Amino acid sequence: MRTHSHVEEIADSSRVSTGALPSAELVRAAMKQAYERYRSIQEGELATYIPALAAANAGSFGLCIVSVDGAVSAIGDSSCRFTIQSVAKPFVLALVCQACGCEETREKVGVNGTGMGFDSILAIELNPQRTMNPMVNAGAIATTSLAPGESAADKWRFIHDGLSRFAGRTLELNEDVYRSETTANQRNLGIAYLLESYQRVYFDAAQATDVYTKQCSLDVTVEDLAVMGATLGDGGVNPLTGEQVVDPAICKRVLAVLATAGMYERSGDWLCDIGLPGKSGVSGGIVTIAPGKGGMGAFSPLLDEAGNSIRAQLATRFLSEQLGLNLFASKAAQGSAHVRAS
Repeated sequence: MRTHSHVEEIADSSRVSTGALPSAELVRAAMKQAYERYRSIQEGELATYIPALAAANAGSFGLCIVSVDGAVSAIGDSSCRFTIQSVAKPFVLALVCQACGCEETREKVGVNGTGMGFDSILAIELNPQRTMNPMVNAGAIATTSLAPGESAADKWRFIHDGLSRFAGRTLELNEDVYRSETTANQRNLGIAYLLESYQRVYFDAAQATDVYTKQCSLDVTVEDLAVMGATLGDGGVNPLTGEQVVDPAICKRVLAVLATAGMYERSGDWLCDIGLPGKSGVSGGIVTIAPGKGGMGAFSPLLDEAGNSIRAQLATRFLSEQLGLNLFASKAAQGSAHVRAS
């Protein structure tokens, strides 16, 4: 459990927003409703362009919420392992900002949305900054290339260690997915070489892409995502280990980028519907952060055309509404009159 007072965290306005999650009883009741409401949804497609992900169980569905106090609530396939994929992007951004500074990282990578797909070549060519932001593949590869270290192995150790500290446990590389992605990685390699031609990748393009592929291939569960999200939501303090993973000021910057670009070209819809920073991955995971309150992990591998999990989006929207999490609401839902503990 955390090693410092939650009251001290709330009192420090530089670190967290106001409010707290409703009671654990109400959180569990809302999660049960969300799970039952959306578990039968069969819409969407698997990410078949990565061969290993095409073999995923389309029926998998898990949810987890972790509060900044370390309380864990989970339902469904909460112990199911899946690769983190693009959900790693905001956490790698935080680690690189911690090592290199927020302003230098912002100057080299950018923070503005592209309005295009996550692997768009056109976005690189149309925008003078080229990388645009760390949540699309171009910006994410550039961010990974900035990780400290003289070699690819050094950079990988830095990222692997940092992501594990966010999760509160050592994350394991899924070798099958890593090999599968490596064989289907031509587009990301093309993006990296294009960035290299514009001097917007800061290490060898092929090696940076390989490290990026490895970071995407780490196995996680929805509890891992919720813990990682809660860490960003509480000024960089892991709610289970009490470790200060990154500085509070960095968390604010990362959450701002997530709010504007975390869901790719659907980021505006996401923010209108959910009102929280979030990030999706093509394996079906979504992490959502309620600043000062906690983190939410959701997983289901059936995706919409933008590459975002359909079940996970629906459940996250439901829980944001029922638990009063929307950052733009004038009045919190106070645990929501719609939710009854069972």
